[in-house]
Amino acid sequence: MTIYKQFVFDAAHYLPHVPEGHKCKQIHGHTYHLTVFVTGDLQDKEGWIMDFTDLKAAVKPVIDQLDHAFLNNIDGLENPTAELLSKWIWDKIHVQLPGLRKIELKETPTSGVIYEG
Repeated sequence: MTIYKQFVFDAAHYLPHVPEGHKCKQIHGHTYHLTVFVTGDLQDKEGWIMDFTDLKAAVKPVIDQLDHAFLNNIDGLENPTAELLSKWIWDKIHVQLPGLRKIELKETPTSGVIYEG
């Protein structure tokens, strides 16, 4: 069984390696939507895979670091594409969430990435 929790954060960035004239070469911002999926066995006593409060607690420090930040200034995110940002988030949270199955990071309502580690 898989559960999920959604998070939202706002951040600015630019993509330094795109060609000159590309609109993403300029500093701009997004309202990111992150969905974290955790898979596990249903615990008979509690009736859940894990407490949503525990899931939120594992992800919150990362969201706090990213929210209203300039992503290019965060260590390891010099080229903060959606793909590299999703990998960076995964690397930060997978230890606290042993059942982490995948994350979905939307940069816009119609564009995003799914990362499965």
